Amino acid sequence: MRKFLVQINAYQYHAKFEVMADDNVESIENSIVDKLGEKGVKWEYLGEMMDPKIKRITYEEVVDGTRPVQTKTVLGVEVAVGV
Repeated sequence: MRKFLVQINAYQYHAKFEVMADDNVESIENSIVDKLGEKGVKWEYLGEMMDPKIKRITYEEVVDGTRPVQTKTVLGVEVAVGV
């Protein structure tokens, strides 16, 4: 299970919330629908600044930064790898 940040822009409203889901599309979609069904999502009215013809949902994995950054020396310079 991973934590995903979901942002929805639709009908001049915006919502932003986190869901826990497996790393596949079907699981993420089901988690989003469940969260919306709980009615715990706060919708923010954007007014006319957003085009009402554009409706989209985006999501990204939330990285807590709990694992240490791994480094590797390349040409005498230490760089982060695996981030």
